[in-house]
Amino acid sequence: MFNAVTRGHAQTGSFRVGGVQPSVGVAKVQDPHLLRVAEIERSRRIVRAEVEFIDIPGGPEGADRSMGIGGESLSVLQRCDALALVVRAFDDPSVPHVEEAIDPYRDVATMGLEMAFSDMAILERREERVQASMKGAKATERVVLLKEAGLVKHIREGLEAEVPVREQVLPADASVIIENFRLLTAKPLFILFNVGENDLPRLHVVDGEARDRLARPKVDAAAMCGKLEMELAQMAPDEEGEFRAFLGAGEPALERIVRLSYGVLDLVTFLTAAENEARAWSITQGTTAQQAAGKIHSDLQRGFIRAEVVAFDDLIRLGSVAEARRHGLLRAEGKGYVVHEADVINFLFNV
Repeated sequence: MFNAVTRGHAQTGSFRVGGVQPSVGVAKVQDPHLLRVAEIERSRRIVRAEVEFIDIPGGPEGADRSMGIGGESLSVLQRCDALALVVRAFDDPSVPHVEEAIDPYRDVATMGLEMAFSDMAILERREERVQASMKGAKATERVVLLKEAGLVKHIREGLEAEVPVREQVLPADASVIIENFRLLTAKPLFILFNVGENDLPRLHVVDGEARDRLARPKVDAAAMCGKLEMELAQMAPDEEGEFRAFLGAGEPALERIVRLSYGVLDLVTFLTAAENEARAWSITQGTTAQQAAGKIHSDLQRGFIRAEVVAFDDLIRLGSVAEARRHGLLRAEGKGYVVHEADVINFLFNV
C-alpha cells in the first residue's frame, strides 16, 4: 500500500518486524481543479498539495500480547495527523499469519485495543504527575490541575469501556489538553483491507461491507489490492491507465487514499494562481480567510486586508478572473469568510 501511494520501493513480503525501520514517502495530490486554474492563468509552475506517508511495516512487537504500542513506533504515530490501519484480507500460504487464520475484523479490533492500551499508559503517567503537582500547588493552580485530573479520569474510563477518544463526548475546551497528550485513539483513522488478486471480482462487496461495519465519525474504511496497486504504480501513466481499464481496477490507490485522508481529517483545498505559479493549499474545513492567508505566510495573516475570491465553477465558466470581476462574481471577503473547497483566492495585505 505504501509503495502504491508513493511510487516507492519499500521492502515487502514476510520479514521480522523488529528489524525494519519505518519508510517515509511523499505523494503529490492529483487535483484537476488546480490544473484547470493553472491553464486559465497560464501559470508557468504548478505546485500540488502533498501528503507525507510513514509506513511502519507489520504490527508492533508484542501486539499479540496486549502490551500496547511503544518505543519508536509510538513516537512516530504520535506525530501523525491521521492513522491508516492496513489489515490483511488476502489468503496466501507463503505469507504466514501470526493468528494462523485470516480475519481482518479481528485484526482491526486487536489493533484498536493496542492503541487504547498505549493511550491508557500515557494517561496513567499523566495522572501520577498531576497528583504530584497538587502537593505544592497554589489555590489557582489546584483548580487547573483538578480540572485536568477529572478530564484524564473521564477519558481513561471511556477507554476502559472500549470507547476510543475520538468517539467520547468531552468538554469543548478539552481539545487543547488532549492535543498535548497525542493519544492514538483521538486521531482520525481509516482502515484499508488489503485483498488478493483473486478477490478483485468481489472487491466492491468487500469494500462496501468494510465501510458499513467500520465507518463512523472520523473513521472510514475501504478495500483494495495492495500488490496490484503497487505494480500499476510503477508503470508509466498511459500504460497504467490502459491496464487499469483492462482489469477494471478503478481509481488509483493514491487518489483513493488521499481522498480517505482528506475525508477523516476534514480537509478542503483552496487555490492561488498567477502567471508565475498556481498552487493548492490544504486547510481544515471551517478555516477563515485570514487563517487561510496564514497558511501561505504569517505576514499575510498579520496584515490581512481582504480576500478576493472566485468560485472554481464560476472561473471555469467565465474563462478568466477579469470576466468573473466584470460579472460581479469576484467577491471581496473579510477576515471571517469561511473558505470553501476549490475557492480561488488572492489575498490583499499590508504589513
